[in-house]
Amino acid sequence: MANISTKYLGLDLKSPIIVGSSPLTDSVEKVKKLAEAGAGAVVLKSLFEEQILMDVDAQRVNNMYNSFGDAENYLTYYTKQKSIGDYLELIKDCKRETSIPIIASINCMSHGEWVEFALKMQNAGADALELNVFVLPADAEYTGFDYEKSYFDIISQINDIISIPVAVKMSHYFSGMANFFTRLSQTDIKGLVLFNRFYSPDVDIEKEKVINLSFNSLAVDNSMVLRWVGILAPKVACDLVSSTGIVDGNSVIKNMLVGAKAVQVVSSIIKNGPNVIAEMNQSLETWMDSKNYKTTKEFIGKLSQKNIRKPILFERTQFMKYFSDADFVNL
Repeated sequence: MANISTKYLGLDLKSPIIVGSSPLTDSVEKVKKLAEAGAGAVVLKSLFEEQILMDVDAQRVNNMYNSFGDAENYLTYYTKQKSIGDYLELIKDCKRETSIPIIASINCMSHGEWVEFALKMQNAGADALELNVFVLPADAEYTGFDYEKSYFDIISQINDIISIPVAVKMSHYFSGMANFFTRLSQTDIKGLVLFNRFYSPDVDIEKEKVINLSFNSLAVDNSMVLRWVGILAPKVACDLVSSTGIVDGNSVIKNMLVGAKAVQVVSSIIKNGPNVIAEMNQSLETWMDSKNYKTTKEFIGKLSQKNIRKPILFERTQFMKYFSDADFVNL
């Protein structure tokens, strides 16, 4: 029987299915159900940089005056402090109630004092930390170099403070992406997660207002992930994880074949429930048995860019008929 376990960030995962940061992972009860369903690891719902900085500011106010001067200040401090404290308790509870790796998560866009909170996460028992960096290059005053530098600054500061492995969840908004991701992988980080999903605007033409597009990903969204995992797998010096458009066992297999050590799943679990994890695991195991693979290591990266006969297939961006017309369905 095939062994579907894998190794990510130096952690042993019984399954390559990681439940991504989301409302699915915001309580110990939910995390227990995901673990029971066969998840290899979970990334806890993210704390935002702003939340942590507000906590820092509240503590400064308290230290400055050595007391809470009025009810409003007390309630503000209490609310923010409780949010931070609850997150650390969530880490402790999940570690106590499950046996799978628990990955803490912080949404951030700059380096600064919030970074010190990562040490509290480590001390609470987190097995690793995922940095969900959400810097949209929309400021015309900033160059690509400025944006890239912010990532290196965050990583440098984080790795000076904690010893648990760090992964960075990346977007695709970079001009020289292969070069940048390769340089990032040569720092002290242990993993890159491709790709981050941002808020996506839509327009309601009847109400004439900007609205939020559905956050859930679809199978078609995985195409870009497959391309870049396949291109980067032979180049980077850290683990790669696929995120976005992982909807079933087949998509798990595809992403591992091009070089992903594991995959992150959210939308499919929201839609179908935790049992979809067991179905994905079973599909992977059945496929491995049919191919006589005993371990995932035997096929991870088998179809990365360096290992296929026509590596240009990963880079082709324009449609080109390099086969005979008979090989194509008329459009």
